[in-house]
Amino acid sequence: MSQREHWGSRLGFVMAAAGSAIGLGSLWRFPYIVGENGGGAFVLCYIAFTLLIATPLFIAELLIGRKTQKGAVFAYQSLTKVTSNWKMVGWLNTIACFIILGFYSVVSGWCLSYILMSLTQFTQGKNPEEIRSVFTTLASSSGINIFWLFLFIALNVAIVFSGIRKGIEKWSRILMPVLLIILFALFIYSCTLPGFSKAAKFLFYPDFANLSPSGILNALGMSFFTASVGLGIILTYGSYMKKNEDIPKTSLMVSGMTLLVSIFGALMIFPIVFTFGFSPEEGPGLVFQTLPILFAKMPGQVIISTVFFALLLFTAITSSISILEMLVANFMELYNLSREKATILCASISFLIGIPCALSFSDSLFASWKSIYGMNFFDTMNYITASWFMPISGLLTVIFVGWILKKELIQSEFTSGTSWSKLFNPWFFFVKFIAPIGIILIILDQTGIINFNAIFGK
Repeated sequence: MSQREHWGSRLGFVMAAAGSAIGLGSLWRFPYIVGENGGGAFVLCYIAFTLLIATPLFIAELLIGRKTQKGAVFAYQSLTKVTSNWKMVGWLNTIACFIILGFYSVVSGWCLSYILMSLTQFTQGKNPEEIRSVFTTLASSSGINIFWLFLFIALNVAIVFSGIRKGIEKWSRILMPVLLIILFALFIYSCTLPGFSKAAKFLFYPDFANLSPSGILNALGMSFFTASVGLGIILTYGSYMKKNEDIPKTSLMVSGMTLLVSIFGALMIFPIVFTFGFSPEEGPGLVFQTLPILFAKMPGQVIISTVFFALLLFTAITSSISILEMLVANFMELYNLSREKATILCASISFLIGIPCALSFSDSLFASWKSIYGMNFFDTMNYITASWFMPISGLLTVIFVGWILKKELIQSEFTSGTSWSKLFNPWFFFVKFIAPIGIILIILDQTGIINFNAIFGK
């Protein structure tokens, strides 16, 4: 058996893990979920859940991965020596990652389209409402969506083909710092817009009257999504870590970067929303409908718009390659495949899943889906992964670490390579007691066993 590849440096791992966590979770999903859940109170809950539940789970996944040096399916199995039970968590992770990569690649394909649209100056001669309507046209264009879906997955294949150091780590170290610079520059510009003060109040004034109990649970789910936990991705990245890496410190660095980018992204977008009188509850098209309006008002808008959507594409890739790598790592181990064969197979399955997602907004496939299930196929895949698969997987992971594994084994792995060994007991307390309670509340609300909105009169 060949020796497992490892990250070349801590910086490389931090950039790759931050890229996985930040991606479109922070820049696409976070702003519109904040808008749908009332703003400041949701943001406060999101920050608290990220630090107190998602980060401890992030650390737990890294510990499992580094200890076993295996992908998700075999990692759980090897720590318990059980052949048929806990490895099902790894399989749940795998199914969720296939689904997420399918619909995520559709969104990322929109980024590719907006690069070309920016180069052709699609905003010229259009008012804000006309610019916003272009996204609706794009989302309902079946053939165009499938074309960009295929191209985006092909880009992922090209990177994952090259492995950890030459592929994922190399590109993450280049793309993430540049993205942060551009985001900060656009944030500075948004500060000059008339709607900035209203946006800041919306994001940072915690009016809990606008937040339902289900919204609080959505904040917990959002912290999972932006941290990339509950999917086996961080576990897989942990399996490429060396034994002397400081897991607690690097985990907090990644969590801090994720929070900052999510908040900066929202502070960049919502001033535009309020300046032009749009509703903050814009849904999944928010970033594609509002940012072009900002760019149209700026000098050199062709360059700025093209560069931004290119970088949005790159940060989408840093997330999607982590999902694809999780799948590839498992298939290489499960079926003794080469990296090349596993990459092609996993990418092909994701492409097939992505096709109905790409056709969701045109109703050219599964036309009755929305009338039966209450939302289109794309939104259904988004919902079941974020609201079901990730919480259930996260719950099983914290039960596994907090209740199944020997505490001495976990403590030994936690303290290896870190100067923050005193954090073990509080971390273990959160993993064993606090995280399971929070996740169980999400599941109880989703199943309707307990209707928190009704209990609290929301």
